[in-house]
Amino acid sequence: MEVVLHYRPWQKDPAVLQKITEEALKEFPVRQLPSFRPWFPCHSCKLPLKPKRRPPVISAEEAEQVKQHLSIPEKVCGSLIYDCTEDLQEFHSDLKVGQSILTESGNLSSLGKQSANGRVKLRRSWSVSLPSSDLKDKILPLSRELQSILENLKLHAFYRARWIIEPCTFNNQTLEDIWVKLNQMIKHNELPSCNATIQRCEDQIWVFCDILYCEYVGSNLRKKLNLGGIMNLFVQGHGVIYSL
Repeated sequence: MEVVLHYRPWQKDPAVLQKITEEALKEFPVRQLPSFRPWFPCHSCKLPLKPKRRPPVISAEEAEQVKQHLSIPEKVCGSLIYDCTEDLQEFHSDLKVGQSILTESGNLSSLGKQSANGRVKLRRSWSVSLPSSDLKDKILPLSRELQSILENLKLHAFYRARWIIEPCTFNNQTLEDIWVKLNQMIKHNELPSCNATIQRCEDQIWVFCDILYCEYVGSNLRKKLNLGGIMNLFVQGHGVIYSL
């Protein structure tokens, strides 16, 4: 039996590799099955279970055709060597210890910037707030307009929605500037039940929150981020249901 063991260049201790191989080749424990005991009286000549249909009948000609087909030797294909690590850089021999495998494509300009020491510093695309009980007194009940919209669409107050910050609301700011400010707000728990993601390809920022807090979150975003224009509240399956 031929055994092929793939290992990373910096994990080439022969003793460890031999132990891994021996563990992989160990036979699985076999459990002795108990002897079968029928659940019906087997001394009876009539069995309680009978097939609904009679077995198929094969003619002599068909039986001869099957014999001829089985007698034809099949072509035995040689064993194909499949390397499952061919496209995985971490198993390549030229990869150094600790080297980042994210530099493969070389087009990381949309994901991060390269620092002075050569390491790639990725920019976050998600930001999540922690639950906080300090904001309960500051949050007002939903407006009558929004309550009416929820009743018509049969949406619960804890349904998730998202505010869309798009170029028309930037107010002479860049997308990255707004994203940095938003991260600071979420870091200090100023936006209850919120998580946000930046869509750089669409030049947008999506701020997700419960509908229960959406008016508070929207007004807070507009004030702290100095946004202008109209922000839209989007709900999956319903589209834009509210604007601020």
